[in-house]
Amino acid sequence: MSDIKNKVQGVDPNVKARDIKNMASATGNLYETVSVISRRANQLNMDIKKELHFKLEEFAINSDTIEEVHENKEQIEISKFYEKMPNPAILATEEFLSKNLKYRFAEVPVHEEIPIAITEATNKA
Repeated sequence: MSDIKNKVQGVDPNVKARDIKNMASATGNLYETVSVISRRANQLNMDIKKELHFKLEEFAINSDTIEEVHENKEQIEISKFYEKMPNPAILATEEFLSKNLKYRFAEVPVHEEIPIAITEATNKA
């Protein structure tokens, strides 16, 4: 698991307007650019969720009564940090634009075209 704190340092958590033509120039297609960024955002989202759950498991208390609520300042600080973090889509976009994101497209097998001979039907009357 990577440390997310290093990834989010210096990243503005606010959404900015971007030049679409500049973004699409890396892949040659805007759809492919959005696809790459969205897949990376999903990966980051899953990593963040795993990391947060791992950190919060330390504070889990198994009790049968709901009445007992324990307040832990460290747990609150961890939760606040993750709430203030930039959206995974913003992180993925920053990685893509700074060229820190490695991607490749799967090779689509090209099927040989089978020549079809079309013959003209003759009517014998």
